[in-house]
Amino acid sequence: MDIAKCLTAIESLCARGFPTAHGRTEHGESRPGFHIAALETSGDFSEDDGTGREETAAQFEADRDALAERMAQRWGPAQYISLYSVLERTTLGEDIPQPWAGLGGHVPDVKLWQLPGSGGWLALGVSHWTDHSPFQLLVVVTTVDPP
Repeated sequence: MDIAKCLTAIESLCARGFPTAHGRTEHGESRPGFHIAALETSGDFSEDDGTGREETAAQFEADRDALAERMAQRWGPAQYISLYSVLERTTLGEDIPQPWAGLGGHVPDVKLWQLPGSGGWLALGVSHWTDHSPFQLLVVVTTVDPP
């Protein structure tokens, strides 16, 4: 992972306005009230015996934590937020706003900062879709308060 490149992408997302409709960006996707970008994506695990997936999971968590340390220098320590209950609550029919409802389905937890001066939020997490799909280090910039 190139931390400088990731920090540049994060800065770009923080400075960018939110669109009025869903669209793609050079880093991911944007919708009214939020941007989501994949900072890093692994290969898939369709032919893995499980060991490669475990090693990659550990590396992505380490990359997230290393990036969070750099971000903490700017915005202070991150809050740790589990998104497990978000998945449960949406499954039970509760109306959780995006981007949180979508993240709850594949990101177990995030490191979270409230952005000074804007009232917005920045979240950093690792996407775990299925046993065979790639991992992604995701950043979310949003004006939507976490649930």
